[in-house]
Amino acid sequence: MAFSVSASPAPVHSSSPSSSFEQPRAAQFGAFQPLDRSHHSTSSVKLSRRRCAAVKPLHAEAKRSDSIVPSAATVVAPEVVEKAEVEEDFEKLAVELQNASPLEIMDKALEKFGNDIAIAFSGAEDVALIEYAHLTGRPYRVFSLDTGRLNPETYRLFDEVEKKYGIRIEYMFPDAEEVQTLVRSKGLFSFYEDGHQECCRVRKVRPLRRALKGLRAWITGQRKDQSPGTRSEVPIVQVDPVFEGLDGGVGSLVKWNPVANVKGNDVWNFLRTMDVPVNSLHAQGYISIGCEPCTRPVLPGQHEREGRWWWEDAKAKECGLHKGNIKEENNTVQDNGTASVTDLFTSENVVSLSQQGVENLLKLENRQEAWLVVLYAPWCQYCQAMEGSYVELGKALAGSGVKVAKFRADGEEKAFAQEKLQLGTFPTIVFFPKRSLRPIKYPSENRDVASLTAFVNALQ
Repeated sequence: MAFSVSASPAPVHSSSPSSSFEQPRAAQFGAFQPLDRSHHSTSSVKLSRRRCAAVKPLHAEAKRSDSIVPSAATVVAPEVVEKAEVEEDFEKLAVELQNASPLEIMDKALEKFGNDIAIAFSGAEDVALIEYAHLTGRPYRVFSLDTGRLNPETYRLFDEVEKKYGIRIEYMFPDAEEVQTLVRSKGLFSFYEDGHQECCRVRKVRPLRRALKGLRAWITGQRKDQSPGTRSEVPIVQVDPVFEGLDGGVGSLVKWNPVANVKGNDVWNFLRTMDVPVNSLHAQGYISIGCEPCTRPVLPGQHEREGRWWWEDAKAKECGLHKGNIKEENNTVQDNGTASVTDLFTSENVVSLSQQGVENLLKLENRQEAWLVVLYAPWCQYCQAMEGSYVELGKALAGSGVKVAKFRADGEEKAFAQEKLQLGTFPTIVFFPKRSLRPIKYPSENRDVASLTAFVNALQ
């Protein structure tokens, strides 16, 4: 990510011979370091869920005395006013802002934290955040994490955004020695073999941690509909559960999510209406955009997050920037280790198979009917995304000589499914022809009815 600052021109104030009032100026930022707050110390915010009761807005002018009586014989010590600290209940504030527009939420965030807050910009549709900040008329900062492996189209968008809004994005880079050690020891594409977390930790999480240590709040483009498995409960505003801010310690950083309640198509309607520059990759089928090796277009019937780390299980589809979204257990756990959640593909046209039922299918050389079976986990958002098309497929193939079925393959069944049914990630679809012991794995990730029907017909 990178950081940028937008500031309004500071007004000029006159001064008298006996007193002068210097107008505070917006600081210039090359990196996230503790700022000189000598001009606005009364604006300090204690983020262990506390704020000072008397907070001076950014660029506020010092109050002048109506009468100044010079006296050589009298020295008056300045009055020291102790500021009472009050609890800031961000859970309550989130409820109050539940029905507020993104513009109202952005304005509230910038008003509260002034120069101590910044927008996290990834180079995707979160460019909407910058437009909202611009519309408030308030000064704002923008940062971005440059991992060194972004698409060229993303870099071009960064440049276009800087020119349109007259800002400088404050880029944060990974530590060169850490990257060098990782690549020399494990190669350029180790994440395809042992997961993306290590690479993301070096290239994204640690640079973000450094950035946030210079802030008291940050603004993200998270939406509830982006990732049902990890983001469905994202609040409008919260005390960041993972990262620390300028003051250090738990509760020292506040996280704002102005578009949490906005649907993806509504974000795009806003971008088009306001003629906001967007990443040209979106026109090529990319929805969620990250690093080049870990991002690809999505296909019909796929959830937008399936364009990221597609070789891994759905539960792992966070890079670590929003790790606080992932709960150790999102559901009640049963004795067999599986989560108690609402089942999928519930239809009279979709047969539910047990492990014994699958074993029987594997033993049969001559089946009366062919079988199409989806290996799924009900908590998987990608399985959830294809539920409608798969149920529709079951209805379309009813009475055709092809049985449409499902097999829940998480928990204790996962090892069996991996060994016998070629389970890689959820969902996996396999076809049992009439005259073959070996099931055939569906090779595509295009899960619409037409594509699945073509696969079945090709093997009949």
